Amino acid sequence: MKAGFLRSICFLMLCLYTMETLGQGRLKGKVMAGDVPVPFATVGFKDLKTGVATSEGGEFDIPHITPGKHLLQVSAVGYVTYLQPVQIKAAGITETVIRLEPSASSLNEVVVSGTLRPVTKMQSPVPVEVYTPLFFRKNPTPSIFDALQNVNGVRPQLNCNVCNTGDIHINGLEGPYTMVMIDGMPIVSALSTVYGLSGIPNSLVERVEIVKGPASTLYGSEAVAGLINIITKSPSTAPSFTADVMTTSWREHNVDLGIRLRAGAKAQALLGVNYFNFQHPTDKNGDGFTDVTLQHRISVFNKWSFNRKNDRVASVAARYFYEDRWGGQMQWNKNWRGSDSVYGESIFTSRVEVIGQYQLPVKEHVMFQGSFNFHDQNSFYGIKPFMAKQTIAFGQFTWDKELGRHSLLAGLPLRYTYYIDNTVATEEKTPEGIKKKPQRTLMPGLFLQDEIRLATAHTLLLGMRYDRNSVHGNIFTPRIAYKWSPDYKNVLRLNAGTGYRVVSIFTEDHAALTGAREVVLRSELKPERSWNINLNYTKKIPVNNAFLGLDATAFYTYFSNRIMPDYSRQDSIIYDNLKGHAISRGFSLNTDLMFSFPLKLLAGVTFMDVYEKDGTQKTRPMLTERFSGTWSVSYSFARPRISIDYTGNIYGPMLLPLQGPLDPRPAKSPYWSIQNIQVTKKFGKGWELYGGVKNLLNYTPPKNAIARPHDPFDKRVVRDAGGNVVPTVENPYAMTFDTNYIFAPNQGIRGFLGARFTKL
Repeated sequence: MKAGFLRSICFLMLCLYTMETLGQGRLKGKVMAGDVPVPFATVGFKDLKTGVATSEGGEFDIPHITPGKHLLQVSAVGYVTYLQPVQIKAAGITETVIRLEPSASSLNEVVVSGTLRPVTKMQSPVPVEVYTPLFFRKNPTPSIFDALQNVNGVRPQLNCNVCNTGDIHINGLEGPYTMVMIDGMPIVSALSTVYGLSGIPNSLVERVEIVKGPASTLYGSEAVAGLINIITKSPSTAPSFTADVMTTSWREHNVDLGIRLRAGAKAQALLGVNYFNFQHPTDKNGDGFTDVTLQHRISVFNKWSFNRKNDRVASVAARYFYEDRWGGQMQWNKNWRGSDSVYGESIFTSRVEVIGQYQLPVKEHVMFQGSFNFHDQNSFYGIKPFMAKQTIAFGQFTWDKELGRHSLLAGLPLRYTYYIDNTVATEEKTPEGIKKKPQRTLMPGLFLQDEIRLATAHTLLLGMRYDRNSVHGNIFTPRIAYKWSPDYKNVLRLNAGTGYRVVSIFTEDHAALTGAREVVLRSELKPERSWNINLNYTKKIPVNNAFLGLDATAFYTYFSNRIMPDYSRQDSIIYDNLKGHAISRGFSLNTDLMFSFPLKLLAGVTFMDVYEKDGTQKTRPMLTERFSGTWSVSYSFARPRISIDYTGNIYGPMLLPLQGPLDPRPAKSPYWSIQNIQVTKKFGKGWELYGGVKNLLNYTPPKNAIARPHDPFDKRVVRDAGGNVVPTVENPYAMTFDTNYIFAPNQGIRGFLGARFTKL
């Protein structure tokens, strides 16, 4: 009796379970980004706490769902989280296609910087880091130069406490080793590496591609530490109007505008305007000097694209940049420019750039790319003038051909550089005396590249470049890259190649123009050469309710003919090629962690060892950290449409330029960190309001960073017959006025508030 009763109960429960199961729904579909499937995306229901990961083809299948309306959430590294209600049918299958929008770092982003051919980031045999405007908006800044502070292994370095000039370091190598390009054109170099990085309208930036390690095989001189390629938006796909207005509690004001224009059916244009204004001298550290330079700059960018037969490419763009900046003693004004009464560093910069590309109307894929820029600088560093003009004209033909397993690329570049300034760098001795001699350099070249698909998971890239420099002669730079990708979760890349760099004294060391130092060239400077190898491994790890992405790189670079400044004399800087060699080696790791709920973490660390060796003497260069880290933590609240971003960086100790054995300042910087927080509220119809706090820890360098600020013209300095500074009661440490003891920005904590508007 009992056994029959139990069988009846079990049968009844089985029937109820079967009826419930049959009444449940099922959701099947595919996650896409454009036409590309998104593998390992997390798909789930927020209200049901269930979810799955997509397959390598982007497909997913979630069974046993209670019928009704549920909130579906789809997350993937590199894409904006999808959050929409979906109606689940009873006893049936609901099918859908989810389309994700690219986010701060997209794994499937199309890149061109690694190989000069458009491929997805995962397909490229050369490791390329990609950053979109969404990444930079986590810490809004008025220029690309400032925005790069949150990129691992990349550090915007200020080189002067007064005029706030700077350059961009990659893996511990100084700014002159970094090539900065706009749309693949090498127009940001020499003079503009110091003053031309500001004023690129952020509203026009489509993405920023960064390649770490020598890229001279494709891009020639200056791409030694790596390259930064700023890709601007296409006029045909850009929003019709964008605006971004921001102000800070220090009364800095920045306006960024973008407007799409149409000129009939065959042409589209994109106009961008950036305006920055800061006109309030501030001296919070009490040294009598401005903490931040006063700046007034405007940049106008106009890009045109044209519709042609067979979708051939044709575009042209131009940018005009003007900046008036000064820093110095608080009572300085333009009446004191160049005088020895009140110290100031005043820089007027005017710059014109033109870039374009045109696909020839032939059967083969042949492209012409060209650029032209003119840079005029009028500046005074105290009483020392620096007047310089630079013109660079560049053009190249490239031929791209698919031939079986081979992707061939060939190029014929030609670069002309004209440079003149009022320093010893452009002087020559003649029987009649010293005369000005402009530097004119003509550099034709040839490069070849073959990307070979050896097998499904194996790719080999071979490349070489030959340049004929009219000053330095023949330069040959080979390159090899290998990629092994057994599956979508794992990619291993091995790259090796050479680089070279022709010097510009102004960009070598800004100290050449500040204080009272004279520039001395011990011998004719030869081009620097480098040999590099790096190993990169990318790993994607889907976890239960999260996704982890790892990107690790080990790098090693060997330099010969390294340009070395000698500061042993207080009254001069002596430049010469290093007789020995220099090494840059290290390891970096980037991590992306995304959860099924709207929390995203990006973090990176870089460990490096950079040194020069001359004989048995090993020297660590100034202002080069051995450790750096960056992070970004973001959380979004779906219903109120509010997001919070916490970003920051940390740097290890650096050697600092002391003036001599009596200099009382620390020889090393401490560990230091800049941290920021931002809250963003999204409204309807394209409006956003954002605000927050920069430099939360209120970190600034020591107050004595400027040496002898009370005597900027060294009028009270006593020297001996040999020109050496003598200690006195007034000057017990035997120092002179100097502004180069700097490793961190002088600007402390400040609030910011801004608004954005986008009309598609």
